Amino acid sequence: MDILTAADGVPLDTVLLRTFLEVVDSGSFAMAAERLALTPSAVSGHIKRLELIVGVGLLTRTTRRLELTQGGDTLYAHGRNILDLEREVRAKLRGAPLRGLLRVGASEDFAGTWLPKVLQRFRQWHPEATIDLKVGVTADLLRQQERGRLDLVFGKQCNRVEKGGELLWEEPLIWVFSEDQPLDPDQPLPLAVFPDPCIYRESAITALNKAGRAWRLVFESSSMAGCLSAARSGFAVTVIAESQRVEGLCVLGREQGLPKLPVARFYAFPRSDSPASMALIDAARRAGQQVRFSPRALRG
Repeated sequence: MDILTAADGVPLDTVLLRTFLEVVDSGSFAMAAERLALTPSAVSGHIKRLELIVGVGLLTRTTRRLELTQGGDTLYAHGRNILDLEREVRAKLRGAPLRGLLRVGASEDFAGTWLPKVLQRFRQWHPEATIDLKVGVTADLLRQQERGRLDLVFGKQCNRVEKGGELLWEEPLIWVFSEDQPLDPDQPLPLAVFPDPCIYRESAITALNKAGRAWRLVFESSSMAGCLSAARSGFAVTVIAESQRVEGLCVLGREQGLPKLPVARFYAFPRSDSPASMALIDAARRAGQQVRFSPRALRG
């Protein structure tokens, strides 16, 4: 079959598109296959068929990883919109808008940074639904979910969650400090962190100890705004996800003797596959799409 003819004449297959998005979101063919209840060879076949339809390569393959091509990056940026529009049309055709109460738990940083966009989009789709939000530490929220108190939890992990969680996106953790205040390299690193347990805190302390860098805890707050204020004022260095960086902060790294930090993964943990939970997860993934960074490296 001629590729150009296929690109000009064959419409996009939403099944193939959904597979492509899952490969990008989950980070690998194997993980996408597990989540879609397919074999890895079937996932690979879906990607090849999609590439034939659109007429361009979507992923470049090396021995160790996959990377999105320019065409793949473009398709990813628009693909979620296509699936969202399809879902919205189906919902309107059914004439059954979502109603009732959805009990949601969210980590403080998620609630303060991304949740407003999530709720805005969800409200546009389902104006008759009601949300009861509880903000807290991911581990505690998941325990409350186990007791039946929450329907859906948005939280973060550094280690990949194999079961129970749906990966929304991932991004690097970074060290940040005031862009106009000096940091004394001869003194222990002043840290501003969340209370324990917190993966930002754990990642920072583990990395510093492994690198042999002296540090001291000078500021602790359960509020992301509090930790950011401490950093912007020059009072302490804090750790955030890359997309949480705001004006007045600079990124620190090896030049300041700071070790590399791990990747933070943001997950949705639904108690069940209810339509309301799935709709809110879709809205969260859309919000996460705006904070992903290119080029995106994917594990093969």
